Amino acid sequence: MDFTLKPYPDPYSSCLCANGRKTFKWALSASVLGTVNVTVRASAETSRTLCGTEVITIPTRGRIDVVTRSLLVLPEGVERTNTQSWLLCPNGNVLSEDVTLTFPKNVVQGSARCSVSVLGDIMGRALKNLDKLLQMPYGCGEQNMIVLAPNIYILLYLEVTGQLTAAIRETATGYLQKGYQGQLNYRHSDGSYSTFGYDASNTWLTAFVMRTFGLAERFVFIDPNVLQSAKDWLISQQGSDGCFMQQGTLYHSDMKGGVGDEVTMTAYIVASLLELGVPATDPVITNALSCLGPVIGDLGNTYTTALLAYTFSLAGETTTRSQLLTTLNNLAISEGTKLHWSQTTSGDTLAVEISSYVLLAVLAVQPLTTANLGYANRIVNWLVTQQNPYGGFSSTQDTVVALQALSVYAAQVFSLDGSSTVTVQSSVVGGDSYSFKVNRDNRLLYQEKLLKNVPGKFSVKASGSTCVSVQVACFYNIPTPVKAVKTLRVEAQVTGDCQPLGANLMLNFTVKYSCVKASTNMVLVDIKLLSGFTADTSLLGSPPQSFAPLVQRVDAEDDHVLVYLKEVPKGVPMSYTLLLKQFLAVENLKPAVISVYDYYQTRDSFETTYTSPCA
Repeated sequence: MDFTLKPYPDPYSSCLCANGRKTFKWALSASVLGTVNVTVRASAETSRTLCGTEVITIPTRGRIDVVTRSLLVLPEGVERTNTQSWLLCPNGNVLSEDVTLTFPKNVVQGSARCSVSVLGDIMGRALKNLDKLLQMPYGCGEQNMIVLAPNIYILLYLEVTGQLTAAIRETATGYLQKGYQGQLNYRHSDGSYSTFGYDASNTWLTAFVMRTFGLAERFVFIDPNVLQSAKDWLISQQGSDGCFMQQGTLYHSDMKGGVGDEVTMTAYIVASLLELGVPATDPVITNALSCLGPVIGDLGNTYTTALLAYTFSLAGETTTRSQLLTTLNNLAISEGTKLHWSQTTSGDTLAVEISSYVLLAVLAVQPLTTANLGYANRIVNWLVTQQNPYGGFSSTQDTVVALQALSVYAAQVFSLDGSSTVTVQSSVVGGDSYSFKVNRDNRLLYQEKLLKNVPGKFSVKASGSTCVSVQVACFYNIPTPVKAVKTLRVEAQVTGDCQPLGANLMLNFTVKYSCVKASTNMVLVDIKLLSGFTADTSLLGSPPQSFAPLVQRVDAEDDHVLVYLKEVPKGVPMSYTLLLKQFLAVENLKPAVISVYDYYQTRDSFETTYTSPCA
């Protein structure tokens, strides 16, 4: 049984007269996690007992009514995800990987689950999750593009390889149309775009939208005026020296690195225009390349070097491309069969994007040599290990660039020939043992099995002649971590008017930042609501002028409130208030979690809890 019911109060009995109405209550205690269906059945029953002064009669119609509702039972604490991914290409041999699955000692009982999934195509995981590539909300002009851009690269890949079915096209183009219409909410009258639609025009975002809309034209209708006005606005931002200036806030401040905004921005816009078919001889392109030329030998920034390598590859500037790739090769981080790049020696969230641009640069010149293909394969081996369970990566931009690069690579190596078998075996005698077969007929089929013998050790073996993508993913909850010293943190206090039902609580939370930088990138505050409560966000303001300081957007979805902060300045606490209203009495009320994280450096995060003073 998924739950137990106890009458409230206990016991009671009652009758209901014609045209009458009464409320009956039970105390429900769930015994499992997940969705629990609760069914209530009411029926008119014969009885010799009077209902007040009336004799009970049974109607000929409407004697029975049944209602079923779903109740979502969530574990306490915070969710953690652990994935291990491989691209295994046995080529007639047997490849083996050993996997050890463990959980923290304080894992919330019943919350842990693990599964293994196998696909015959490295784009298949993203294809299965076109609507949820990221484990974060889509609430601004950049994040909305995650429902648009990756779908295009997947469609292009499937079209080139002859795998695009009518069903897949219909689903994917539906997301394209949704993303296109949604993006117009962030468009300005001059054709430019901004992060929240009412803030200053953003050069980088406008270029991102322009290149994406231009590629989307192949699959859905894009208003030519919308596309042309974005292009015209961007060209108007080009200076006399050929460089493009960044206008508006660049929320991912680390993209600038050690160079000026105009270098990164110019390289990005040139790459966008070249991808859309603007010839390299166009004056806009040649002038921009003249702007970039003098900095080639003195970059000192891995991200910009990788982006420039891709830009000059598209432009057909082979000498400059070779120089940049040689520089990047000297900066590469080699780990066996894997190769990647990072902005810092300690690693960072730009690593996926940097490595993807290098991969695009390597693949840009045709025909591919065996050496270049082998080099690209090592980059892909690393990129695959960074994918989340949904086929995406950590944020919008690295997901878009990585899926673009992976789709280009996958098209180069695509072959329907051959088949492979993946076996997954638990070390426990008589434990889990699964076999997955991949061939030309099911290469896009998402095959998944739950692992029962966890925690534990497993072996993953691949044999055959075709490549397979394998991922082991584990999800579990732990109690909210004990407060520790963090560069970014949130503190919460709750006060309120305690009533038996209908309590009003004031949640006061303060976000603080302390680090070497003057401020953070864009920050999201994710407030999980207490069970039985809804949120009134009016105290946080509404766009654009009446928002609280640095608040750019507030979204209330299901049992979460998401607050977007433009930034959090160093050493300046930012305090806000949220009104919580009770609509359902819940006994033994558990604390709820508030998490805060830097959108582009998700490792810079902090979690704390709050609870009702009435509990």
